Amino acid sequence: MSQSESTPMREVARRVFATEFNDAGYTFKESDDERAPVYSLLPTGESANRVFLVGTLTEKDDVGEDNEYWRGRIVDPTGTFFVYAGQYQPEAASTLRDLEPPAYVAVVGKPRTYETDDGSINVSVRPESITPVDAAVRDRWVAETAERTIERVARFDDEANEYARMAREHYDLDPETYRAAALSALEDLDEEKAVTIRGLTTPTRRRTTPRPRSRRRVSAAGMRRRG
Repeated sequence: MSQSESTPMREVARRVFATEFNDAGYTFKESDDERAPVYSLLPTGESANRVFLVGTLTEKDDVGEDNEYWRGRIVDPTGTFFVYAGQYQPEAASTLRDLEPPAYVAVVGKPRTYETDDGSINVSVRPESITPVDAAVRDRWVAETAERTIERVARFDDEANEYARMAREHYDLDPETYRAAALSALEDLDEEKAVTIRGLTTPTRRRTTPRPRSRRRVSAAGMRRRG
């Protein structure tokens, strides 16, 4: 067996806004292998084993009991991500410990879901890496994530899109909601720029300092704990 055959390929980290990520409460595997990767199903019709997000770290807390276990609250223009890092994510945990909010950060990690006592599904991120960044990186992420979101919505009605079919089966959610959120997110960019997405140019307003959005969303209730 060659090295390429024996070494698993790292999954693509999907760009996704918080408003959609927090609705992605359904998880699945594509094989019966115990070691098969677990995917979150994005409501716009895409699978996500890893995600890439950029936002403002507004709070951090050590919520561990016997060991350090850090929780970070990261906001983007559409909502809030929660990341959790402990002894099995030492580099990410160390970064959270050292950072002083508010600060722009880029996070790559895996989605995790948890069913609460009332049946709601909380979705969070187990970070592989947390990196301090500047406003320019954040702005590029917003523009690129908006573009990816709008592209996914445009493909949602394609009969060949198996993940869109799954999303229709498991979610009672309108994908146009996420397109609207993507366009709204562009308003947080520099007013001197214009973001062009498939021929649509949207002038934007300047944001000089991080401003959090306090809204936290959970995905559709009734799904079981996975991932």
